[in-house]
Amino acid sequence: MIILKTIEQIKKIKESSLLVAKTHAELAKVIRPGITTLELDQLAETFIRDHGGTPAFKGYQGFPFSLCISPNEVVVHGFPNGKPLEEGDILSVDCGVLMNSYYGDSAYTYAIGQISGEKERLLRTTLECLNIGIGQLMVGNSLGDVSWSIQNHAEKAGYSVVRELIGHGVGKQLHEPPELPNYGRKGRGAPIEEGLVVAIEPMINMGKRYVTQESDGWTIRTADRKPSGHYEHTVAVINGKAERLSTFEYIEQELEKNINDLVIIR
Repeated sequence: MIILKTIEQIKKIKESSLLVAKTHAELAKVIRPGITTLELDQLAETFIRDHGGTPAFKGYQGFPFSLCISPNEVVVHGFPNGKPLEEGDILSVDCGVLMNSYYGDSAYTYAIGQISGEKERLLRTTLECLNIGIGQLMVGNSLGDVSWSIQNHAEKAGYSVVRELIGHGVGKQLHEPPELPNYGRKGRGAPIEEGLVVAIEPMINMGKRYVTQESDGWTIRTADRKPSGHYEHTVAVINGKAERLSTFEYIEQELEKNINDLVIIR
């Protein structure tokens, strides 16, 4: 059952989502070639706890870290480790926070140093998919309109959409109904209603859509080992249209300061 949220509940989800955004900004200050993803994970956990939140992912169904960190061909759910990031990598960082009994969830794919034109185009298209999907989240549409718009934009650009992993509702649980695939048909699925809160998160592959799961039970890679992009916002329907509860503004402010080292995808 889809749990529609009151304005007061949405405000609490937004508080958690903004702490996620600020955590991303702390990571954006230091993400560059040479840093390890384990260092990023430790930084995020400390920042979240110091600001009154709890890392949403740590311990969730046994996940052992605070961040899902997924480089290059890793789509999602990658484990942080001690391997330094390299020039030309792309890195999906998915972060969640629990605060005041409500969750926030957002992901951003960072360009590490100078990346190839192919990777830059992939990330730009994935971000466009997110924005286009959010634009379809309005009363009068269905969830299928959101899903179709993401799939249509990605496939027109020559990319493929991961089907095994999807967006989801957000509230007192990290994953609530409804499920929100990044592929679908117009007019299908549940009608979009006032108070709906969902995480929209396109996962777009440079190659084929197929993925494999590693033996750790978490890490998802593209089957053809080509790169994948991933962006995510927590979004609410307020006054009939989408309002973003998470933001990339803090990330972009920090990346602007490091413009010589990092690429901002807009």
